[in-house]
Amino acid sequence: MLIQLICVGKLKEKYLTLGIAEYAKRLTPYIKFQMIEVADEKAPDNLSDAEVIQVKVREGERILAQIKSEAHVIALAIDGKLWSSEELAAEIDRLGTYGTSHVVFVIGGSHGLSDEVMRRAQQRMSFGRMTLPHQLMRLVLVEQVYRAVKINRGEPYHK
Repeated sequence: MLIQLICVGKLKEKYLTLGIAEYAKRLTPYIKFQMIEVADEKAPDNLSDAEVIQVKVREGERILAQIKSEAHVIALAIDGKLWSSEELAAEIDRLGTYGTSHVVFVIGGSHGLSDEVMRRAQQRMSFGRMTLPHQLMRLVLVEQVYRAVKINRGEPYHK
């Protein structure tokens, strides 16, 4: 199975980079994992609503260019479905068994995801209603993917 994480912006914080690298290494015996970073739009903080939409559209085009047609896309969104770790594990197992062996998780930039990316996604997943830094979400998501793999294999870790 191939699981990709497509996200906006370059990860700069060393502690996040090291954490993601650790979980990616732990995933190696089980699945193929890739993190793809697309460029974020450089923009001032005081954008109009129309300018925010344009930023999301440009970032969305970069995201969509990285997604293969056969991929099952799960967008991270505050309004998405709340899954437990066990439910995420079951969904990954279901997709690998009956759906596709290529799953893409998408994390947008600071303004979120474009409508085009949201339409491409077959599912939306949320980690809750709190706003968290999109860069921190990368680490949280990769840890949860690792947890899901361990759950599916019946191996210890997820307690």
